Amino acid sequence: MARRRRGKDRNASAAAGAPRRSRLWRARRPLFGAGLLAVFAATGAAYLFTQVPLPDRDPNLLQTSFFCAGDVTAGCTEGNSIAQLSGGVDRINVSYADLPPTLIQAVLAAEDRSFFDHGAVDPAGIVRALWTNFRQGGVSQGGSTITQQYVKNVYLSQERTVTRKIKEAALAVKVERELTKQEILTRYLNTIYFGRGAYGVEAASLAYFKKNVQDLTLAECAYLAGLIRAPETADAQLPPNDPKASSNRATALQRRNSVLRAMVDTGAISQAQFDATSQQGWDDVVVRSSRSNFGRVAHPEWGTEYFIDYVRQWLVTKGGFTDAQVYGGGLRVYTTLDLEDQQAAAEAVTSTLDLPADPSSAVVSIDDSGAVRAMIGGLDFNGTGPYSKLNLAVGTEGGGAGRQAGSSFKMFTLAEAINQGIGLSKSYNAPARLTIPRADAGKDWSVGNYADAGLGTLDLVSATMRSSNTAFAQLMVDVGPDNVAALARQMGITSNLSPVPSLTLGTSEVSVLDMASGYSTIADEGEHIAPSVVTKVTDAKGTVLYENKPVRRRVLEPDIARAVGWTLSQVVEGGTATGARISQPAAGKTGTTENYRDAWFVGFTCKLTTAVWVGYPDGSFMKSVHGISVTGGSFPATIWQKYMSRATDGLASCAFERPADALFRGSATASSSSSSSSSSSSSSSSSSTIRRPSSSSSSSSSSSSSSSSSSSSTSTTRP
Repeated sequence: MARRRRGKDRNASAAAGAPRRSRLWRARRPLFGAGLLAVFAATGAAYLFTQVPLPDRDPNLLQTSFFCAGDVTAGCTEGNSIAQLSGGVDRINVSYADLPPTLIQAVLAAEDRSFFDHGAVDPAGIVRALWTNFRQGGVSQGGSTITQQYVKNVYLSQERTVTRKIKEAALAVKVERELTKQEILTRYLNTIYFGRGAYGVEAASLAYFKKNVQDLTLAECAYLAGLIRAPETADAQLPPNDPKASSNRATALQRRNSVLRAMVDTGAISQAQFDATSQQGWDDVVVRSSRSNFGRVAHPEWGTEYFIDYVRQWLVTKGGFTDAQVYGGGLRVYTTLDLEDQQAAAEAVTSTLDLPADPSSAVVSIDDSGAVRAMIGGLDFNGTGPYSKLNLAVGTEGGGAGRQAGSSFKMFTLAEAINQGIGLSKSYNAPARLTIPRADAGKDWSVGNYADAGLGTLDLVSATMRSSNTAFAQLMVDVGPDNVAALARQMGITSNLSPVPSLTLGTSEVSVLDMASGYSTIADEGEHIAPSVVTKVTDAKGTVLYENKPVRRRVLEPDIARAVGWTLSQVVEGGTATGARISQPAAGKTGTTENYRDAWFVGFTCKLTTAVWVGYPDGSFMKSVHGISVTGGSFPATIWQKYMSRATDGLASCAFERPADALFRGSATASSSSSSSSSSSSSSSSSSTIRRPSSSSSSSSSSSSSSSSSSSSTSTTRP
């Protein structure tokens, strides 16, 4: 035992006296692994550098993009497409001698300041861009050289992969071995996309300024240089009725001044030149034509051009594609449009509103997976009128003018009430007119029924069937405008909603697409699916660049959504929308705004939800059309009935089951006393004043929008 201990002591002493290993020695294994990976990476890069061929000449960048209807799921080509989009402007090549020095300086300052000094790939530029983006918390600079950008635009796809970046670097090196810097810069400026269908600086100069590139001023050169990164968001002169005009102009100013500042940094211009040029306006920029560069579009008489134009906007604003890709990238866009449904919708409109002076109509139809099957935003896209290009179906969400929803918005108040536990048997006195003190941002709120009709005491089902404004005004105060606005947003309304009491009467502007989306949440038993117009996008070779994957989000419990659906089915069976009856169970709600500016019917079966709006684009009154008073139950319900009779043919039908008694009784009491205790004799009076404390939710929310609250002090909407 003693010997064994002594041996251990000697070993410990030897270990204590041994020198410590260096850090390099301890890190030998990780360093070996990193070195091995570096060897593999270098070998792979060398292989790509030697194997990636350089094409003999620049290919033709302009490739037509094809759009196909919903029945085409693969192989979208010219033969089966419903639309073709192309740049519409020929590329006009110029020589290096034709390029003004100021333009060259602007482009280099914006895109690659040391282009003439570094090689095909600029490691220092990559590090500098990464550091700048890190400091600014976003992507404000790119690390690609002009040679790399040229290679990517001309020889490669837009896919974002490591392999593509290595190929890009390899080709950039080969390009710089075969071409001079001047030749590369000239080719680059002759091929890049500047927006407005213009490829190359000469075409861009003509498109934006109606002058040759040699005649460009400093401000104009800086503006064009600022367009290179994303021209579709910085067009400074859009048509006056385009809602993106102001935001685009702000972006254009920021981009131009950023280029000018970069030119000061590089010494190309002085501070005095920057000060003078940055203050210039945009009178030199030609107003962009609102006409889209469409090729062939199938069945323009059915309004398909409005749908295709909306898809085009979606691709560049939400889909992540550029104008250059859409107009000249050879995309294959697989849309959700059903041509038979589109035809049925168009013919439902034209057979109902068939006189020249008739108002317009917009229709959006969404199936139970969120796919837009039909969209009528107009029927004369290539007309000469001031509203010919305005898509009346997508409203504020897609760039048009939103419209007030009228009583069709009451559905959201009803849904929120049931969601709060208020039973369908909840009753309100519904006189012809009533005043609710301090309900509207501290002001008294006066509300009247359609035609000043006293309707007696109504439960929520009857109030919905008869579209009583005075009953729903009281319900809105009980549930709270903030809550209704929040639920409406969750159900699909994307426009700005003023959370004031009159919101229940549809005083905020919404789009037809949004209303269809909101009602589809009820049709889908409380699950919201964002509406989609594109199922898939591929390049010309079939590589998938985008694929829609619908996401279902639970907004309401199924029994609550079914209770709302059943209540709305009573509107069709015996309420204000009997003109919308079809051969299978249907539900919906009518709406007509004050002064008859807008008339709506939004309805659904379990498989298809459709919103119909009727009105004049300029907001003119339309009290009588064809000798008929325009309400949601007249022309909109008729158009809906004609369309849905055809569109639902062959689709499964579902009954609207009466809700359980518990949903009639409810599990909560309204936040303040109601008028249900009022006698029936008082309900027949022409006017009533209800005394109740303002709920905190309604009073606080009302103050957020003084303009809306002031306009809603007296409210009368129609069914």
